Amino acid sequence: MTENSNDIEQAEDRVPRRVIGTPPPRGEASALGAPASTDEPIVYEGATFPDPAKARKAERIVALLFLVSFVGAVAFIASYVAFQVGTIGRTQVSNFALGSSLTVALLALAAGIVVWVRQIMPKYNLVQQRHPMVSDPEVRESVAETFLQGANESGFVKHKLLRRTLLLAAAPLGLLPLVLLKDLGPLPETTLRHTVWKKGRRLMVEGTKQPIRAADFNSPGGILSVVPEGYEEDLNALAKATLILIKFRPEDLKPGTKLNWTHDSIVAYSKICTHVGCPAALYEQTTHHILCPCHQSTFDAADGAKVIFGPAARPLPQLPIGVDGEGYLIAQSDFNVPVGPSFWERGDAEAEARGQA
Repeated sequence: MTENSNDIEQAEDRVPRRVIGTPPPRGEASALGAPASTDEPIVYEGATFPDPAKARKAERIVALLFLVSFVGAVAFIASYVAFQVGTIGRTQVSNFALGSSLTVALLALAAGIVVWVRQIMPKYNLVQQRHPMVSDPEVRESVAETFLQGANESGFVKHKLLRRTLLLAAAPLGLLPLVLLKDLGPLPETTLRHTVWKKGRRLMVEGTKQPIRAADFNSPGGILSVVPEGYEEDLNALAKATLILIKFRPEDLKPGTKLNWTHDSIVAYSKICTHVGCPAALYEQTTHHILCPCHQSTFDAADGAKVIFGPAARPLPQLPIGVDGEGYLIAQSDFNVPVGPSFWERGDAEAEARGQA
């Protein structure tokens, strides 16, 4: 029994092993049931094979592109490990490395497949046979008779009252979509350029609806979400007029901040992100950065809310503020620029240009 087992093992060792990806030996069937490949060229009816010299050249190009794709994929993994995030600068480097390597990997792989298909694989001329699309005269006559029979049996032709009232009921249905267009509302025209803030309007704490005394808001690094007095429940007004109020140390303020628009180092910025209008209300006290959580637009609150990272195209508008006779914070005027996404501003400008025309 042991000798027979050794003979079988030795016989299996003498049989050459196939390498994955190579064709089966001549005469054997492939995995798809087709005959094994031979040295003779295979000719199919209706197929045009590429020139062998061009096919070999294309093969080298495809192999090179696949190697580039492999290198790009390895670079993506290496970048993920090597470039860690934590700061804005490191995050930018990580995003650039990951995006570039993944782009190279995917583009090289796609280009290799395209070259493979277009320059190595054969081309076929296929003709699909179709029967005439027109029905036989007998069939068309039968359909016409069936339709007329059904119309007569329904009473649509015979009963004039039913026919007329049906048409009367159906006529307004075509106008209903036009009526629903009214819900789209009027065009904004230049309303997006202005908010409800005006000189003397008090700043109210969002939620509690209480006015704010400048003397009570005296802790550097403090932040409040603020709404205009009289519009605490007006969602349309709050969509443009909500503020974030930040208290600074005087030495922390930079030239980008309009100091004559502040009071006792208290600065008011629009809470509406200038990218797509999300609430930019996350504040990092140590760096004075305002972060929009939707798309990570970051603004320097100490420097006029300038954009330092992310897709936002312009700073958060600053609102001029002061105090009234009782010491409460008030607005000195409306914003001097439109708040919210940049496309609002473009839409307002276009509407204003049309109005002037």
